[in-house]
Amino acid sequence: MMHHIYHEGKEGKPVLLLLHGTGGTEQDLLPIADMIDPEASVLSVRGNVSENGMPRFFKRLREGVFDIEDLKFRTQELNEFLGDTAHKYQFDRSNVIAIGYSNGANIAGSLLFNYSDSLKAAILHHPMVPLRDHELPSLSGTKVFIGAGENDPICPASETEDLDELLKGAGADVTVKWYNRGHQLIEEEVNDAKQWYSTL
Repeated sequence: MMHHIYHEGKEGKPVLLLLHGTGGTEQDLLPIADMIDPEASVLSVRGNVSENGMPRFFKRLREGVFDIEDLKFRTQELNEFLGDTAHKYQFDRSNVIAIGYSNGANIAGSLLFNYSDSLKAAILHHPMVPLRDHELPSLSGTKVFIGAGENDPICPASETEDLDELLKGAGADVTVKWYNRGHQLIEEEVNDAKQWYSTL
């Protein structure tokens, strides 16, 4: 199992899967979930990898360069964890919406790249392309919000543009919002994600 927090919400509401950035914990995105939908169930997870004491969801070789084998392994691990927790907490596995920031957004993206039925939708704050030269499953009907910084030193604009193109190529319905910021997550971006979420 992975360290996590589960809060049951209103019946019929989705489960918000919260995935923190490097050095974060399962506590980090709880306020954002409350802003997006205070009635939803929440499953907030801590990454199983430690980088110099900082929790992450998968290893990297250096900043911006992923350990692809570990990414694949950890993506499978997270997907299986979702199945196990759906059984444990009796929630609808087909009604999970990810909210990920940075490293958490990247593993959420990897779920989409590897499992067509892993997520109903996803809010990705400052993600990169998780896997290159990879055949995506059909994502028809899957909606994705991407928040990106125009001056992001960690995630250049080309990463956002490539991810948008790859997801759309697999049939996903993608909305990209740009902000005159760097890698930080700002309130305007969360409010835009909330507006997008309200249309699901």
